Amino acid sequence: MKKILIALSLCGILAACNKYLDMTPKDSISDKVMWATTESAEYAVNSIYSYAYDIYAYWPSAVGMTEAFTDEFKYGSYVNFAYCLIPSQVAYGGTTLTNGFVSVYLGCWGGLYDAIRRTNEAISNLKTLGTELPEADQIRLLGELRLMRGWLYFELVKRYKEVIIYDEDLTQIAVDKALSTEAQGWDFIWEDLHYAATVLPLKADAKGRLDKGAACALITRAMLYAGQYDKVIAAAEELENMGYGLLGQYADVFTVSGNKEVILQYNFSYADGLTHDFDFYYAPGGDYKLVGQQGGGYGTPTQEMVESYELATGGFPKWDAWHGTTTAEPPYAQLEPRFQATILYNGAAWKDRKIEPYVGGTDGWCQWNKEPQPQGRTTTGYYLRKGVDETHNLAERSQSTQHFVLLRYGEVLLNKAEACFRNNDAAGANDAVRAIRKRVGLPYSDKSGDALWQAIRQERRIELAFEGLWYWDLRRWEEASQDYPIGLNNYQVHGLKIEPTAVEGQYLYTYVSVDDKDRNFPSKMYRFPLPEGELNSNSLVNQYPEWN
Repeated sequence: MKKILIALSLCGILAACNKYLDMTPKDSISDKVMWATTESAEYAVNSIYSYAYDIYAYWPSAVGMTEAFTDEFKYGSYVNFAYCLIPSQVAYGGTTLTNGFVSVYLGCWGGLYDAIRRTNEAISNLKTLGTELPEADQIRLLGELRLMRGWLYFELVKRYKEVIIYDEDLTQIAVDKALSTEAQGWDFIWEDLHYAATVLPLKADAKGRLDKGAACALITRAMLYAGQYDKVIAAAEELENMGYGLLGQYADVFTVSGNKEVILQYNFSYADGLTHDFDFYYAPGGDYKLVGQQGGGYGTPTQEMVESYELATGGFPKWDAWHGTTTAEPPYAQLEPRFQATILYNGAAWKDRKIEPYVGGTDGWCQWNKEPQPQGRTTTGYYLRKGVDETHNLAERSQSTQHFVLLRYGEVLLNKAEACFRNNDAAGANDAVRAIRKRVGLPYSDKSGDALWQAIRQERRIELAFEGLWYWDLRRWEEASQDYPIGLNNYQVHGLKIEPTAVEGQYLYTYVSVDDKDRNFPSKMYRFPLPEGELNSNSLVNQYPEWN
């Protein structure tokens, strides 16, 4: 993925009367010049913006989508690489989850602190070198930078709980520095995000830059983790007052750019060389096969995820017949709209063809653990639809340019629902859940107690599927260490092996495990370990007790 690069150059002119060679670099400018005008200062802040992509795509996991650590997703290759076997090793847990392993594949301590350092440097430069900027621009740019710093620290605290806090006072940077408490971390994040929400303009006035809505949406996410539920509810209601709301069709949220539900999205442009590889990893393998290429299908949804969806009329179908071997057609067409928008299945319409995830089909099927490299074939009988670009013509170009939705109102509503539930406001929680379900035509009746909590939990799983939140939800609820289906212990994930029969249009469906062993989430994973590099260089920190 090519990240946004911000580059400015000045052309120096050597004066004819100057007999000395001008040694000033011509391919860079000084910090003083960079922060001298609003235009150049915005370029400097733009370089910090690029971390939003890292937060979305790189730092959640160095080995692929975090849904693969749950029952939702499976990477099908048995080769010991990222996006292949390693995600399964994370899910299997046990002795594999050493300090070094977790730090390399999940931790991102160093990367986040590099980003925080650069953000703090930018804030310091704004305050010391940007004093000639119009005051309104100084305040706005500080709001943008503090939003990004709050976001970066949120990603740290949700992983490590106790972290090292640095602000823009660069004189306080030291090799030896103690950890904060978790409460101090959440307070620091709140102060940054609250400041941003107070000073940043509304989207209509932000001219494409970070705005008040993005700050409020991040508050609803971060303060939910912090357990500060009043702040979640207040920020959610402020977003509603700004005019954000649910889009009419669920599928359009991820394909229609700039719609009223999307609060923050990351855009790409083939002409500008800003592209990504999402389709290469997750498009149906047949898309590549049909143009003589190889790709797609690295990770695919599981049967467990498919069975999490309700019928379009409400309630769940009985899947018992497909937990063995049968020629009965699964009830895919009867499932609710979010299933149709999220998962591709046998016979699903896609790019002027039908998906063929069966043995010998255009997309094909690969047996887990027996064929090491699927080469685009599915090991579960499914492919991901959500986030994949159906308009992508692989014959013209391999790179992807569809936008990524970073923050949206659907999540905000569910954050509010959970916060209301924790505040014993059943009416507020029910209203939010009802709105989510109404959009996709599902019935809902008011609930209370555990029934209400299960409804909220179900909607987070389905509404936000494959948006990078479910694994972290299970961690912050401290449910992950429980036995399945509540937690992530003592279970395996499954798929359907699909084979054509002698009867035209009929298939044999066989329920198969796509795991080598039971999965395991040890309770120590509720907090990632401090990396060895920090322990070796910083005399004021000790490893968290659960990792000793």
